[in-house]
Amino acid sequence: MSDLARALRAEAPGKPARPVVLLTGATGYVGGQLLPALEAVADVRCLARRPDAMRGRAGAGTEVVAGDLLDPATLPRALDGVDVAYYLVHSMGERGSFVEKDREAARNFAAAARDAGVRRIVYLGGLGPDDASLSPHLASRHETGGILRSSGVPVVEFRASIVLGAGSKSFEMMRALVERLPILVTPRWVATPAQPIAVHDVVRYLAGALALELDESVVFEIGGRDRTSYGGLMRAYARRRGLARLMVPVPVLTPGLSSLWLGLVTPFYARAGRALIESVRHATIARDDAPRRLFDVDPMGLDASLDRALADEDADFETRRWSARLGPDAAFEGRENSRLVESRAARVAAPPERALAAARARFEGEPLARFALASAAAGLVRLAATRRLPGRLRLQLEATPADAGSALRATLEFDAKGLLGIAFWHLLAPARRRAFVAALDDAARGASA
Repeated sequence: MSDLARALRAEAPGKPARPVVLLTGATGYVGGQLLPALEAVADVRCLARRPDAMRGRAGAGTEVVAGDLLDPATLPRALDGVDVAYYLVHSMGERGSFVEKDREAARNFAAAARDAGVRRIVYLGGLGPDDASLSPHLASRHETGGILRSSGVPVVEFRASIVLGAGSKSFEMMRALVERLPILVTPRWVATPAQPIAVHDVVRYLAGALALELDESVVFEIGGRDRTSYGGLMRAYARRRGLARLMVPVPVLTPGLSSLWLGLVTPFYARAGRALIESVRHATIARDDAPRRLFDVDPMGLDASLDRALADEDADFETRRWSARLGPDAAFEGRENSRLVESRAARVAAPPERALAAARARFEGEPLARFALASAAAGLVRLAATRRLPGRLRLQLEATPADAGSALRATLEFDAKGLLGIAFWHLLAPARRRAFVAALDDAARGASA
């Protein structure tokens, strides 16, 4: 057992020892959502190929160890003294054969968990029939569960339908299509039955597996309260965003052709698109109610899940500090889930308070957007554009202490509404960049004067 694990267990004599939990995939979507829930009830250790990526994500008492599931030599240290191990890794978004990588990673982890005496493995897979018709993606998900069970360590495997949450690949792919296309060409697989589940309900199931009493492996099929289809999900999302979308069914668009079409429309999701589309053609309906009986989870319905996903994204943007993520000087222009982001920094020969006040005064007078105060915190001001635009435009201003003054960062965040909003952002990019840089430079000079 590691020194940290021993210290944590000895921290409160007379109190029941909290389980020691290893979380793999903590930098991923579901793992990042699960981490705070585990930290509340267990002593957590995270395995990460790049421990620096966990900075700002893990709590003060959480141990982060360097390791790679494709490097067996790094796993004994990570699994030393662990009671329950969460396996939430997937190679689908990486280059090369994700099937081979997932197989090798699962074998390495299964052997290391057995040798370390782990009492339980908790694994998140995908819903789908256990037969030869499975897509490579779902077949790999099922195979991974089988490899973990072959270790002899009891495995709690959850098989989920489409996971709804800002950042989920399936959700983001659907959202990109609905946001960009006024007319949606919908092949047959769009009508396949599904049972989408909110990521918050997935997290509650996963966290509940810690206290589940069992001595053998078990598979649970989990889904949300409502049954729909990928097409129904598209229509529900369009309603919530106030987008009028025409869906035109066509019988001949195969998964292969669909992935090529997806690559043209949403290149950001093209690599994972084909695997996801091939999986969508399988019905993903939970066939029994055992999870609801054994876990304290009352799953959300479709509309509530979508509302929660959009509200979570807003809350995340309200609390995010781009200076912590990008560092003091780096520039960034790209996409953060559905939001379009441009962030730039400048050094100011003045204290942070003066730099922030000068930046706020300069940007509030910007004629292109007419920003007004939305919220403020220590070293941070958020402004919202008051002009009518095809989407929501917000500006975050941050000032932090730095050598001989402060580091000033300004970040534009645009929540584009439909194709018009996306076109607005990209067509005005040259003019926007010039105005943005000029305003930031003016603020820096004004604060330094």
